[in-house]
Amino acid sequence: MPDIRANTVLPADRKPIELHTGDGLRLIGELALPVDRAPVATMVCLHPLPTHGGMMDSHLFRKASYRLPALAGLAVLRFNTRGTASEAGRSEGEFGDGVAEAHDVAAALDFVDYHDLPVPWLVGWSFGTELVLRYGAEPGVVGAVLISPPMHRAGDADLDRWAASGKPVTVIVPEFDDYLRPDEARRRFARVPQAELVPVAGAKHLLVGYTETVLDEVVRRLVPEAYPLPGRWPDAV
Repeated sequence: MPDIRANTVLPADRKPIELHTGDGLRLIGELALPVDRAPVATMVCLHPLPTHGGMMDSHLFRKASYRLPALAGLAVLRFNTRGTASEAGRSEGEFGDGVAEAHDVAAALDFVDYHDLPVPWLVGWSFGTELVLRYGAEPGVVGAVLISPPMHRAGDADLDRWAASGKPVTVIVPEFDDYLRPDEARRRFARVPQAELVPVAGAKHLLVGYTETVLDEVVRRLVPEAYPLPGRWPDAV
């Protein structure tokens, strides 16, 4: 059985989608669904900082779309926040420095609700974690996974809101992160009693070379029965 490699694309029903924000913008995205079953949970991806190259195709989220519908039965929703471009196209609007993007998060959750996608989790990476913390503690959201949170825009009030919600929060922190390393993350997230910190030994902010580790930790929370992910797949290319 062939190994799953960096660019392996496993079977999924992948469709381009549009999200429509409350302030009148059209956002470009993709929904990837399992081909052989109904999804058991939904991963809503919020990408890194677009002014530094972040987009829906940033490597962890692209590989989540390539692998997790088949390996874990997940629906994977990824999209470009306002003003962000990728191969799929450019979302309307301009970068809002994490303020106007409140509408983008709401549009994604509206899409999930309208299409009856099950058990939605918000999975943010870098800048995306700030959007999760600031705007994601909504009634329909099951929990959050925060990957490399910089904690530049999100503050104690946002952490307190998640603490009060009681929703599960997992914080994946690279050992050598550029912005927030495990010891400081442990101090900051002490305000959220239910938060679980997962240090990633040897990793830096963008987690290049640690895809399998991160996706395993995501699946461990969203679909525990699919953990650990297999490293092989029939006819993988």
